[in-house]
Amino acid sequence: MLRIAIQAKGRLNEESIHLLAEAGIQVEEGKRKLLTRSEDFDIEVLYLRDDDIPQAVAMGVADLGIVGLNEVEEKGQPVEIVHKLGFGKCRISIAVPKGEDYRSCAWLEGKRVATSYPVILQKFLDAQGVRAEIHEIAGSVEIAPVVGMADAIFDIVSSGATLITNGLREVEKVLFSEAVMIAAPGLEQEKKQLLDQLMFRIEAVERSRGMKYVLMNLPDQKIEQATSVLPGMKSPTILPLTIPGWSSLHVVINEKELWNKIEQLKVIGAQDILVLSLEKMIY
Repeated sequence: MLRIAIQAKGRLNEESIHLLAEAGIQVEEGKRKLLTRSEDFDIEVLYLRDDDIPQAVAMGVADLGIVGLNEVEEKGQPVEIVHKLGFGKCRISIAVPKGEDYRSCAWLEGKRVATSYPVILQKFLDAQGVRAEIHEIAGSVEIAPVVGMADAIFDIVSSGATLITNGLREVEKVLFSEAVMIAAPGLEQEKKQLLDQLMFRIEAVERSRGMKYVLMNLPDQKIEQATSVLPGMKSPTILPLTIPGWSSLHVVINEKELWNKIEQLKVIGAQDILVLSLEKMIY
């Protein structure tokens, strides 16, 4: 059995649970439980604080973890990044009061910088050849300059609205983060096989995102022209209709191109166009 650690609460909890559900793995939310088991897959879920997940995986308390790349980089635990999951995207940035004349990292020389990520910040400062005083605090980092605790901050930024509210502006984007799947070093063969099965499911879910399944009817003499507009994963599927001279064409299209392609098909002579959502794409 695999044990996977996910965030007990917070921004990655719901998306992690949703991802597992899309992969056919239903688990109870961890509001009242530390550990819960799925009946759909040989896996159990351990609910932890996000900053405890890298250590739990490195120690073998959990075989896998879903956690922000920022926490992996900050904790520096010996874990393997198996897969980037594409959700929970953010960045860790340096921000200064908006009235400051910040032009380069040299401005930080001798300044106090408040952060919950001292390891990542120190690596950045060392790379820039800047010496600054790192003031480690937990939570509400953005208020540190307002109350006089620091000259600047180094913190997670998503939309930037919190910075604006506190009179700050983003000046250095240091690390771009997202949720990642991590694994303990030296997994047993049986657990590696279960991990492969899990990743097969997750990747099938990911491939379907932003894709639409399109069906249409069109005259046989227009098939070649239509296929040049709509190449499928390999080629469109074409099925004859009971009406002589007509066929049904089936194809998968990226949603970003959908309306443009449909307009071209209408001009060619396509009729009865159906657009369906995709749940999984398995190669």
